[in-house]
Amino acid sequence: MKIAFVIPWYGANISGGSESACRNLAERMVKSGETVDVITTCVKDFHSDWSVNYHKPGSEQINGVKVIRFKARKRDTALFDSVNKKLMDNIPISLEEEDIYLKEMVNSPELERYLSRNKDQYKAFVFTPYMFGTTYHGVQQVYEKAILFPAFHDESYAYFQRFKEVYSKVKGIVFNSLAELEWAEEHYNIGHISKQVIGLGVEQFITDSEDFRQKFGIKDPFILYAGRRDPGKNVNKLIHYFLNYKKNRPDSEMKLVLLGGGESSKGIKGENSIYDLGFVSEEDKYNAYSAACFFCNPSSFESFSIVIMESWYAKRPVLVYEKCNVTKKFAEESNGGLYFSNYAEFEACVDLLTENHNLADKMGLNGYHFVNSRFSWDRVIANYKEFIEISINKENS
Repeated sequence: MKIAFVIPWYGANISGGSESACRNLAERMVKSGETVDVITTCVKDFHSDWSVNYHKPGSEQINGVKVIRFKARKRDTALFDSVNKKLMDNIPISLEEEDIYLKEMVNSPELERYLSRNKDQYKAFVFTPYMFGTTYHGVQQVYEKAILFPAFHDESYAYFQRFKEVYSKVKGIVFNSLAELEWAEEHYNIGHISKQVIGLGVEQFITDSEDFRQKFGIKDPFILYAGRRDPGKNVNKLIHYFLNYKKNRPDSEMKLVLLGGGESSKGIKGENSIYDLGFVSEEDKYNAYSAACFFCNPSSFESFSIVIMESWYAKRPVLVYEKCNVTKKFAEESNGGLYFSNYAEFEACVDLLTENHNLADKMGLNGYHFVNSRFSWDRVIANYKEFIEISINKENS
């Protein structure tokens, strides 16, 4: 029988951690011999208007995966934004406001009807991520075959009473990290549900650090960041700390290289020490990892962080934010990196990693072995398939 992945939007090139994870899981499930459908809306992506049906409804093949799209319903955007603003500002909301949020975000009644009417055609339905209407309302159509891939963060949305009610009834939950599982067990009633930490696979790649340096004209040592620039990622904090470091170390040749989209660093005082390269090819990104002194992910909210795994695969150490329990625990488990909570600790970590090359190389190698042993795609897909079989056949008690 088929396996379905249910996600708000889907495409070959759209960005986002959950989007990329779903795409990779679906495509690699197909390559492993499974028949897979992706069930989604006609909305283009996270950054588009969630009331606009960009794609035509119906089915198409994308990289071997059958994608079935349904129209999204019109929304009251202003009403949604009024509630979402409170959530973004960590202001408590009422149960009625939770209902407004869930009603006025991206939803598709046609998709929900399809799930209800066709559930016997599928072995299991994997829903991701946790906070969207396609997951919340979709799970309720197929409780007995629902596998949740939530990508929980310790954020205001994750504390919804409605989520706690609904997600306590699924057949199984897959987590990206032990820290995510521990958080969920503390805040959700899921003791009776099948659970497993599986994580994501990391692409195998070959790097050429010299090619990156020559292509972009970067000769000096540098710290690397790759990813979005939204507030939760704390990129502005990284830039601020880096410029303070340069001020305190006037003879340092250290640079900061930024990859990815979002607000530009142009116009910042001291920007001559920052290379803001924007979007680059995957090959250039991989080469950048190997050329860097270390990779810094200052994000407060992560459920996995593929970028730190990629840095480790390139055998370079990482520096992460102490308040992100997921990345901190990965750094501790792997002995592949350090963490900081304030500027003084950031400065000390930079000094340690840049002045002790043998230590930095050893940490990078530790990280490489950690990724290879736990996050090869073959292992991840095998774990997913086994978990789905066990969860769907288990009688919840």
